[in-house]
Amino acid sequence: MQLMTTQALTGVKHIIAVASGKGGVGKSTTAANLALALAQEGAQVGLLDADIYGPSQGIMFGLSGKQRPEVRDGKFFVPLKAHGVSLMSMAFLADENTPVVWRGPMVSGALLQLLTQTAWDALDYLVVDMPPGTGDIQLTLAQKVPVSGAVIVTTPQDLALLDAKKGVEMFRKVNIPVLGVVENMATHQCSRCGHIEPIFGEGGGERLAAQYGVNLLASLPLAMSIREQADGGRPTVIAEPDSEIARIYQQMARCVSARLALSKQSAVMPSISVDED
Repeated sequence: MQLMTTQALTGVKHIIAVASGKGGVGKSTTAANLALALAQEGAQVGLLDADIYGPSQGIMFGLSGKQRPEVRDGKFFVPLKAHGVSLMSMAFLADENTPVVWRGPMVSGALLQLLTQTAWDALDYLVVDMPPGTGDIQLTLAQKVPVSGAVIVTTPQDLALLDAKKGVEMFRKVNIPVLGVVENMATHQCSRCGHIEPIFGEGGGERLAAQYGVNLLASLPLAMSIREQADGGRPTVIAEPDSEIARIYQQMARCVSARLALSKQSAVMPSISVDED
């Protein structure tokens, strides 16, 4: 399998795919907060919104759909920046009210252009917010780009877990390490009485992680604040950095960083054997 190497990606140390088997499980919110949490740890971070049909990172980072990236040397987009993260999205190139009505090959081509024709700075991490499912874009990314690892996002609901399993299996088939599972909407706390209830089921993310021998990176509540802050262009890690939810995102980022460091170390360290004379 031949990997695409370009000038734009030579300074990117790790590419992290944030994926889900189905939509509506909080994947983009997870990708945004992961990128911001990694940046708060002192890393240089970029975020590529690879959901060509439904890009949302521009809104989450407070960038209007009317902002356009500059073009360098007639061929490279200069990513926009917000909250210390470099951003590139289809939303910056198309009218926000115009749908992208493209077939699979066109979408895959657009992904590669966004990825390889963006003038990324020297990055420790490039987080890729994937579209839901296991289709053309996922395969294109796996086959053309050296992805360091994937984060699978799900809810505890059985239907979401079924699709999340397919996501794990897909990355395994293309030899991309699954760094762990993020479980969103794990519990809901009533704002009136304080009662906590697992309305989408209980322990699903933990069971999925155990089944595939990976870490449960985070288990997050169904909280109005997460939604409001993302819609307002200031995700939780930025809006409430001292909150419990932000702490969970920070711990998730540290786990991802540690897993990548370990996988890189194991890949370059030679094995040592001692023969008894």
